[in-house]
Amino acid sequence: MAHTQPLAEVKDWFRIRNLLARQCLAEFLGVFVLMVSRVIGARKGEVGKSFGSSWCPFLFLPVSCFYSTICHFSWAHLNPAFSLAMCLLGRLPWAKLPIYSLVQLLSAFCASGVTYALYYGNRGNRMEGGNLTVTGPKETASIFATYPAPYLSLNNGFLDQVGVLGTGILIVGLLAILDKRNKGVPAGLEPIAVGLLVLVITLTMGTNCGSPLNPARDLGPRLFTYVAGWGPEVFSAGNGWWWVPVVAPLVGATLGTATYHLLVALHHPEDSEPVQDLEFAQHKTSDLETPASAQMPECKL
Repeated sequence: MAHTQPLAEVKDWFRIRNLLARQCLAEFLGVFVLMVSRVIGARKGEVGKSFGSSWCPFLFLPVSCFYSTICHFSWAHLNPAFSLAMCLLGRLPWAKLPIYSLVQLLSAFCASGVTYALYYGNRGNRMEGGNLTVTGPKETASIFATYPAPYLSLNNGFLDQVGVLGTGILIVGLLAILDKRNKGVPAGLEPIAVGLLVLVITLTMGTNCGSPLNPARDLGPRLFTYVAGWGPEVFSAGNGWWWVPVVAPLVGATLGTATYHLLVALHHPEDSEPVQDLEFAQHKTSDLETPASAQMPECKL
């Protein structure tokens, strides 16, 4: 008993009691691991403008694992676009949106720095030789942030991330997975479903511009490359492409939220019970109204 009391005091001393602070720490941790995995995967596959590499199938794993780890505290938003969707649905106070977004951005920035330091001394690392370029056959900036393919215009790139594509599909899928009145996925498998959703969108829509579905995931690393030696070209490349991965996902999140709410959420039964539960209850009621002799199975012996 004497030994447990000091341990309890230490635990109480380290424990953060402010809910918002705990949520911010959870978001920071989740985005950090997601970003480290993403940047390492891009570097290993030497991926720039296309996210569809041989490493992509493994990238949904950190999403799934850390969704499970931190969703108890902050619901694992990991993305300002999803945080915006939650605000539009009234599930997150608007006052928390800039705080969540800033923490996610800061985490992505720090994760990029850690990854840069981790691989800086590797033999064969193109960054070690001072090749901090944004364009050209040996560019390295796209390891961290997204840049458009040469044929992609700003208008097409914006549409790629808005409309019924990109972030719009992502938000529709996420809301369908998390909708308790929907059929849903088996309990406990929601993280896997979310990870697979991100994986499918990335593999199918990443050719044009690397599928930047997350403003923090793109702007944070871009800011890091700016201060780490790549210079202001990270903002001027692609005809000033940098704002598209920041603004377009937010617009896509708004459209995706409205689409799911208007086409699905508004048409749920008035009762809060899921549809399958209502059908089961109706079937059970009909059985009770049936005479007992009719309910008894016929003996074949």
